[in-house]
Amino acid sequence: MPQPFWKMKSLDQMSRAEWESLCDHCGKCCLIKLEDEDTGLRMETDVACTLFDCENGGCRNYPHRHTQVPDCVVLTPDNIRTLPWIPKTCAYRLIAEGKDLFDWHPLVTGDPHSTAKAGMSVAGQVVSEDDFDGDPDWEEHIVEWPGEED
Repeated sequence: MPQPFWKMKSLDQMSRAEWESLCDHCGKCCLIKLEDEDTGLRMETDVACTLFDCENGGCRNYPHRHTQVPDCVVLTPDNIRTLPWIPKTCAYRLIAEGKDLFDWHPLVTGDPHSTAKAGMSVAGQVVSEDDFDGDPDWEEHIVEWPGEED
């Protein structure tokens, strides 16, 4: 039986379709992150980007996300290793670090809903940044997502 592409190719060698299929659609990268200016400590929140579909997951305008949200970071093989906020469960990060995908990943299970079934998706557990008139009380929105523990 042949090895799956993510075990045979580096991120640089993957086709566009292979690259896109690595995303498990957890939504963690679409959440607003906080960083303590004094300590450098990064914290996750349950506040999602304006384009994130908070109930079902996924970007509501993926092809044009960077145009609509200028600070949206488009992941590439070049920058994936330099972004400290990439989730620990992220397939891009795992492959870049020479690790295998988790057993719940859709490429492993063949089930596009396996991320949510494993409790690794943020869909249904987050609020949109659009839901706030001003800045939220950030301390109330700091969370630790499954799989992201230290």
